[in-house]
Amino acid sequence: MPASPLQFQAHPDVWLLMVALLGGYFYALAALGPRLAPGRRPATSRQKLYFTLGVAALWLGAEWPVHDLAENYLYSVHMAQHLTFQLVAPPLLILGTPGWLLRALLRPKPVFAVARVLTRGLPAVITVSAFIALTHTPVWVEATVSNGLVHLLAHVLLVGMSLLMWWPVLSPLPELPHLSYPGRMVYLFAHSIIPTVPASFLTFTSRPLYASYAEAPRLWAWLDPVQDQQIAGLLMKIGGGLVIWGVIAVLFFRWQAEEESGGPDLLYWRDLEPTLPTSELTAR
Repeated sequence: MPASPLQFQAHPDVWLLMVALLGGYFYALAALGPRLAPGRRPATSRQKLYFTLGVAALWLGAEWPVHDLAENYLYSVHMAQHLTFQLVAPPLLILGTPGWLLRALLRPKPVFAVARVLTRGLPAVITVSAFIALTHTPVWVEATVSNGLVHLLAHVLLVGMSLLMWWPVLSPLPELPHLSYPGRMVYLFAHSIIPTVPASFLTFTSRPLYASYAEAPRLWAWLDPVQDQQIAGLLMKIGGGLVIWGVIAVLFFRWQAEEESGGPDLLYWRDLEPTLPTSELTAR
């Protein structure tokens, strides 16, 4: 543990992982794109930007100072880190990955069979909600902050579950389709309500729930472990809720616009965009 969270401490493993993600993505576009997406651009500029921003969000959450504060000092920063991994990075990664690449990743029959079941609305809600509830139990939290390997695996699982959470909303693949606009809004509403249960325990408790954070060095005398925990609960309930309700609002207005214009389904259109000439894309 550094003497102070303000003391810079780089995490080479994080940098290597982020470079591997970005490198693997652009390598796939260059090496596999011409074969798996012949006659079209492997990805649009917007998709490349989205994916890069998604990796940047992962990097910001996993690197100093967020990593050090979240692991060694403040549960509220731990919560902000996890909200970034759950609500910011995954939707950007999905929006940034072209359909042909997603199909290649899901091509193995066992993978596709599991995805076909879990990416439906109700199974996704149940699976993700159960996992989020588990991550707030004292046993889980203590295991992740006391063991580096468990900590890494927990973050990988969180991002994976969050990709599952966003799939019924953002899927560009008709074979693993997203929900209808009303279905997506109801689905996200469920995801905004269920986390209020663990958030309420964090907000209204009168004692620390996690020994590691209760015994952690105090950065500020006025912020005790219970207050830190309560801030984490408010971030989960209000901050996470605002993000999800913001997406619900966007979906509502996009639904209205598509109903009035008779335009195509924008998510499925995104998978077809690279087949069109650049001039036609510009015209749209």
